[in-house]
Order: sequence, then C-alpha cells, then structure tokens
Amino acid sequence: MDFNERSAYPHPDDFKVMRPEYTELEDGYFQATITIAPFKVTGRSVTKAGARRAAIYEAAKTYRSYHPSYRIESPYPDEFVDQEGMHWRRVSPMQREKLGDYVFVDEEGEEDYADIETMLMWDVRPAPVEEETE
Repeated sequence: MDFNERSAYPHPDDFKVMRPEYTELEDGYFQATITIAPFKVTGRSVTKAGARRAAIYEAAKTYRSYHPSYRIESPYPDEFVDQEGMHWRRVSPMQREKLGDYVFVDEEGEEDYADIETMLMWDVRPAPVEEETE
C-alpha cells in the first residue's frame, strides 16, 4: 500500500531544478517566475538569486496548502550572522505569529523582527562559515 500523498501540484523540489524567468520591476526589485505547467510561482527580492529563493519558498507554502502534513523548512538556520555582520536568531514558535520568524539587532541597537518572506525580499544570506585551520 502506498502512503505517499499525491496531488497534481508539483513537489517544491521540482521547482528548484527549473530555470526562473526574471523581470526587473520598476521599484528596483527583481521578480522570479518559475513555471511547471500549469502551475506558476513568483518571488520578489532585491537580487535575482533572492527572488529565486523567494519563489521556491512560495512553492513550498502552496504545496503545504495541498498537503497540510508537509513541513515547510526555514531557508535559514536557527541562528546565524549575515553577510553584513548582523546577528539573526529564530523566534520561539509561540511568538512567531505575533513578532515574526527571526529577531535581529538594528544599527541603533534596537531589537527588530522580520518574517521569512521579508528576509527573502531583503536577500538576507548567512555569511560563509570559514573553515578552522589548525
């Protein structure tokens, strides 16, 4: 007996292997559109790579609407430093709906919050981890 959930909607991994179509928007953002006919997902970001990641995240959210048991993985680690040196930490599950997915300290030293969609739009990326040499 096959217990795999099936639907007409493609698995989010299927969108990862497709080449996006990029559009530069008037507000300076990029939009990535990934199509697996007849389905299409889009994402917006300040970079093309960020727009692609946002579109793939949208594909996961749409897939979850067809398969409620599907667990959407955060595209970010629970704690990281981004490429500009900003420290990010995942908010506890009970606070996420009210505050956002991640907390960071802004330039003025104040804690601020952002959801994953906003982080993708800003193209937040973890800084590369350097290998320790002995």
